[in-house]
Amino acid sequence: MLDTLICGAKIVDGTGKAAFTADVGILDGMIEAAGNLSGAQAFETIEAAGRVLTPGFIDMHRHADAALFREGFGEAELCQGLTTLVNGNCGMSLAPLSGAHADECAKYLAPITGNIPPELRFASIDSYFKAAQGRGLPLSCAELIGMGTLRTLAAGFTTGDLSPLELRDLHYHMEAALADGACGVSLGLGYAPEIFYSTDGLIRALAPLHRSGVPICVHMRQEGDGVVDALREMLEVARGMLAALEEMMQVARALQVPVHISHLKAIGSRNARKAVPEMLSLIEKAREDGLDVMCDVYPYTAGSTQLIHVLPPEFQEGGTEALTKRLLDDAARKEMRARMKAGSDFENITLLVGFDNVVAIGLRTDEYRRFEGKSVAEIAQTLQKDPFDTLFDLLAAEQCNTGMIDYISDEEDVKDILRAPFSGVISDATYPSGGRVHPRVYGTFARLIEKYVVQERVLTLEQAVHKVTGHAADRFGFEKKGVIAAGMDADLLLFSPENVREHGTYARPNLPATGFDEVFVLGERVIENGVYRGGSSGEMLGARMGY
Repeated sequence: MLDTLICGAKIVDGTGKAAFTADVGILDGMIEAAGNLSGAQAFETIEAAGRVLTPGFIDMHRHADAALFREGFGEAELCQGLTTLVNGNCGMSLAPLSGAHADECAKYLAPITGNIPPELRFASIDSYFKAAQGRGLPLSCAELIGMGTLRTLAAGFTTGDLSPLELRDLHYHMEAALADGACGVSLGLGYAPEIFYSTDGLIRALAPLHRSGVPICVHMRQEGDGVVDALREMLEVARGMLAALEEMMQVARALQVPVHISHLKAIGSRNARKAVPEMLSLIEKAREDGLDVMCDVYPYTAGSTQLIHVLPPEFQEGGTEALTKRLLDDAARKEMRARMKAGSDFENITLLVGFDNVVAIGLRTDEYRRFEGKSVAEIAQTLQKDPFDTLFDLLAAEQCNTGMIDYISDEEDVKDILRAPFSGVISDATYPSGGRVHPRVYGTFARLIEKYVVQERVLTLEQAVHKVTGHAADRFGFEKKGVIAAGMDADLLLFSPENVREHGTYARPNLPATGFDEVFVLGERVIENGVYRGGSSGEMLGARMGY
């Protein structure tokens, strides 16, 4: 006797192959059978004729490390079809978080993960997993080990490469985290302190991963004027030992490990329609040469991260407290202003897109809270101040604990990346403790179906589903997820594509998506007839040996 029988659905099975009609039976959280099940008995039967059944969607790039402990977590995710999340991206994992530099690391993470109270200061990935699993999860989560977190714990926000003793400490925590169940490693080379690595220093930091098969997911050193060189660096490191995409190619060559380029993009109009085609060609050529290199993209032209990311990185030495002091120092402000007016050796966002495209969010002080959701240019105009002074004053008043939404990318570039056969789709959703968020927190995967499949036909339904199911599961070794077949986890979505809607906007982001009629997490029905009811069957997923 099956627990649930879904009859006559149009199956898009997650492999990318053409849809077919079949029945699917669920028993004890698993897919018991898929095919013609006309003689099967079940406690519950769902007639699905005319609707699509897919595996549950997997978000390979999210920052819900701390948010999964919050009351109400899961609704925003499940309502857009997500049944599995990969957290700990961009070098920023919640765990481990202990030792002399734990406080400065927690402050640095706060605009991305939200504030981290003492009870969420976990000394290991293992203790983090146990605490998360113990609270009951509405969907499943995996964790990357953030190399920015590990470098901060080993050496704080110092510049340059790590000493042998610091490297030993970093390697110890990396290997322990992978043994505890982290599904890969993440880099945030666009952020302090990881931006302080040389390419050779980065290779030494990642040395234990040599031929390990552990994927490295990287936020490249630059995504603006230097983005193509940044890709080349990573390809070269992966292959065997040349600057943002270039750097990761270099990492891939040296270490012979899978490299995954996070949120591929080219920032600013002068890079639009130029850098992305070149980068896609670089990745394709590297793949032809045998490198295991892939990328992903969020389906929006705006991003969101810490507001301090617009500053020259060298001023972040010493962490956010030291940076706050510099923001109040006239000489340091003069240097920052000069660097931001002309610098091209860092991701100089305000030079590339202007202060009118940098929107402040997560403002907490009485002085600036009224400017939530306003651009730096608008705030400057209201205060009748220069935009640089406005930015520096705001960050100092907020002690650097604030974020931004930045309008940076070209829509046609987004579409080109979506079409690439080696690309995945992500949200890059962040979870600050207060203020406005990017609408991608609530709507990314509904947007994928509504805009890019149904309305604009950039992808077929089979292609889109594969990118967020089978493709993602393969990348992280989730052997029981991502495909509809007997023996796989019963993470399933039943819906009519034409009914899927993203409701959130930049002005009003916190509106759940709709259109997913039935959502199952390990066989538990967490959305029924389009109504969210939640659940607790989700799991913390261990490393590639299963979970």
